[in-house]
Amino acid sequence: MVGADAMVKCLENENVSTVYGYPGVAICPFYNSILNSEIQTILVRTEQNAAHAASGEARVTGKVGVCAVTSGPGATNLITGIATAFADSIPLVCITGQVNSEQIGSDVFQEVDITGAVESIIKYSYIIKNVEDIPRVFKEAFYIANSGRKGPVLIDVPIDIQNTALKNFKYPEEVNIRAYKPTVKGHAVQIKKVIKEIEKAKRPIICAGGGVHLSNAVPELREFAHKYRIPVVSTMMGIGVMPTQDPMYFGMVGNNGKAYANRAMNESDLLIMVGARVADRAISQPDLIITNKSLVHIDVDPAEIGKNVGPTIPLVGDAKHIFEDMASQEFECEHENWIHTLEEYREIMVQKRNPNPDYVDPAAFITMLSDEMKSDAIYVADVGQNQIWSCNYHVVKDGRFLTSGGMGTMGYSIPAAMGAKRGNMKKQVVAVCGDGSFQMSMMELATIMQHHIPVKIIVLKNNYLGMVREFQHYTYKDRYSVVDIKDGTPNLEKLAAAYDIPFLRVENMSHALEKIKEFLKEDNTMLMECLVDPMDLVK
Repeated sequence: MVGADAMVKCLENENVSTVYGYPGVAICPFYNSILNSEIQTILVRTEQNAAHAASGEARVTGKVGVCAVTSGPGATNLITGIATAFADSIPLVCITGQVNSEQIGSDVFQEVDITGAVESIIKYSYIIKNVEDIPRVFKEAFYIANSGRKGPVLIDVPIDIQNTALKNFKYPEEVNIRAYKPTVKGHAVQIKKVIKEIEKAKRPIICAGGGVHLSNAVPELREFAHKYRIPVVSTMMGIGVMPTQDPMYFGMVGNNGKAYANRAMNESDLLIMVGARVADRAISQPDLIITNKSLVHIDVDPAEIGKNVGPTIPLVGDAKHIFEDMASQEFECEHENWIHTLEEYREIMVQKRNPNPDYVDPAAFITMLSDEMKSDAIYVADVGQNQIWSCNYHVVKDGRFLTSGGMGTMGYSIPAAMGAKRGNMKKQVVAVCGDGSFQMSMMELATIMQHHIPVKIIVLKNNYLGMVREFQHYTYKDRYSVVDIKDGTPNLEKLAAAYDIPFLRVENMSHALEKIKEFLKEDNTMLMECLVDPMDLVK
């Protein structure tokens, strides 16, 4: 057994089913060894998308996603995918090939200090210098990636280490890292303090972030919110913690969220922030959210608590365990007047749109699409205007809503949808993107067809980088700079035909429902183009 064989054996011990990647000389020993394994390999068309695909799979399965690329440009191309996973706390193990150990630091062909390059956007990184360390390093990497605040871990493996014989392969049963002991259980005293605050609160609200999904705390949060009648809002990454039409859910907060959700959070006297950073996209003025209210901040990462605003009660721990512990306590509270007030806000503070009838109304279209999708479907939104429309108008039932929140990475949706579908082939998976973001990952149509991954793709086409155009509209009074993509956008019908992908076009809302039904009828890959008014705005 050589190092590359050991690497594959480690993945087998972690029950890895799929590796997304792109080969090169420095990672070829690994890809040669994996031929002897039942682990399947997916050849993406650019390395960044290997990380995005692994992310999509991780978010659907709850397991660690895995990608493997070569040294130099292969590794550097991976960086954006690593940063995206890091910003959203997605557990990945990213394997990179490296030049021979003795050549490191000599600036030889395709050498780059990848561990140094990703230092600020990685949870932890390794460079393996001794082949005997491979089992330990892989065991630690998977544990670190999927515990505490989850995130990407990088393992850099020189080619000579991959080719070196390993004397004794033994995969560790346990991990013991002295300096890494994430807190899972919440402190009992702090939990009692939170309960006291809930008991005396007249206008409590839970703001749920992506950490609720990552801790598998969705059932516990829903049960808690309904049992004690506490309204829930969410950040972008928290969408789906409650079904969109759940009476206790009052929408996404933030600059691009629901007005009534923001008002609910502002007028509350107790804000329970769980699994969410107090970041600018959700809360533009952190100091204001603690005015005239108590703030409980629950997070598994102690570094996030107090980073942007000081909580009244900090509570470090895993959301699932904390909700279980709080639900086991006996207490009473009454918030019906508050709920009634929020219900009124939800009715009267509805955004009014004036769509152009000559085009597809993205708001109405996305809601119509949601109604026709299977109840447990996975909706993957890209970044741009399409993301904001998706956040506000997609109706989550029993499925998932995936997007790039913290980094806002254009081109995320198609590879993430590939990974999500691979994670659960029985689920209906729909990727929604703009014509700008589509062109950042349209090469993955080849991957989808080569590996028979039936993903539905919708392109909201307005011939602009819409979100930037909208910013320039408000900020620079319609002085548009480098946002017009009309003349460079490919003919999507011909592009689909080049890959033997069925194609549909929707020009306005008159036949939209009919086209959506056709689009969703079979579990096959299909590309749909929706013509959107170039001047349409998200708000």
